[in-house]
Amino acid sequence: MDTPASTGHDPELLRRLLRARDRMDAASHEAWPVQRLARVSHVSAAHFARAFKDAFGVPPHRYLLTRRIERATALLRDTELPILDIALQTGWNSLGTFGRTFRDITGETPRQLRARERAAAHALEQVPGCFLSAARRPDLTIAVSEKRRREAGDTVGAPNTKEDP
Repeated sequence: MDTPASTGHDPELLRRLLRARDRMDAASHEAWPVQRLARVSHVSAAHFARAFKDAFGVPPHRYLLTRRIERATALLRDTELPILDIALQTGWNSLGTFGRTFRDITGETPRQLRARERAAAHALEQVPGCFLSAARRPDLTIAVSEKRRREAGDTVGAPNTKEDP
């Protein structure tokens, strides 16, 4: 149900949400807890989290995670930087956490992605960059923890009401 304060009817709130999203884009390597983003948007943390998901289709943390993985993928593909340096530059404090999260989202380790991208680089020279960016964007329609549970076959946890008949 839409209310007057929802993003669909409040252009000022949408502008403030865009401001917060732009800050995340510009500094995705920084920590962006919901409280910090809410301060940027001048709303409460709970209202920010709801409004952000309504406006952009994903929660703020998942949006930030997508940006970090996109940046890490580009650095793995386009630079010779060590994987540890890439992890630190894209906002992770631990190589293990970076590697596990990267694998959970992309389906391959950072090293595997780098090797595959290098092997296929010559075949992509004629494809426009905007198409490549869209094709390489990680698909984070579910939380990483939920993805792990599904892959492990764990049936314990809250059911996903969107998939239930």
